[in-house]
Amino acid sequence: MGSVTRAEVLSLYRKIFRIARSWQATLQHDTEAEKRYIVQEAQTLFRQNQKLTEQESIKKCIDECNARIEIGLHYRNPYPRPMYLPPMGLATQKGRKLRGQQKLRKQAKPVYLQSQDDT
Repeated sequence: MGSVTRAEVLSLYRKIFRIARSWQATLQHDTEAEKRYIVQEAQTLFRQNQKLTEQESIKKCIDECNARIEIGLHYRNPYPRPMYLPPMGLATQKGRKLRGQQKLRKQAKPVYLQSQDDT
């Protein structure tokens, strides 16, 4: 990882922890749980991706992080927004078309959900 990228990643990590410290949930009794979620999610994802060396992969993770920060701050909700796509809505379930549908579903996944497991 280049020094510029490393500095950018560390800056994002610190930014997330600053957001968590000052986070105020819409419902006051949810504040502590949401703060814990923000910190835990950041730690999990940063550890999961710490071995990445390809600049393109690192850039995708940085873009996802920035998108999730902006969406979370805008909607005052730290949890990832759901992807609204019917489970079998892109193709029929017959033979090869199912593989095509799985490919389309993967392509339809927004940048802020790239780190989430496929459902």
